[in-house]
Amino acid sequence: MYYDEDSTTVSFLSGLIIGVAIGAGLALILAPQSGRRTRRQLVRSVEGLTDSATGRFEDVTDELRDVVRTGRKKINL
Repeated sequence: MYYDEDSTTVSFLSGLIIGVAIGAGLALILAPQSGRRTRRQLVRSVEGLTDSATGRFEDVTDELRDVVRTGRKKINL
């Protein structure tokens, strides 16, 4: 049996392109809201995560300072 590697590659790439096109089309058709609204929602989510991370970082920094102070007191620095 003859195996043609070029035709296999072409078949794979054709299937991949068709699959991407179908997936993108379905995503556009079935999207629950507009792109602008989705982008706004994503920006708000990222801002919320950033604020949360900043607050946690400040909490950890305060705890670390307390630990360093306690350590210095114990060794009389």
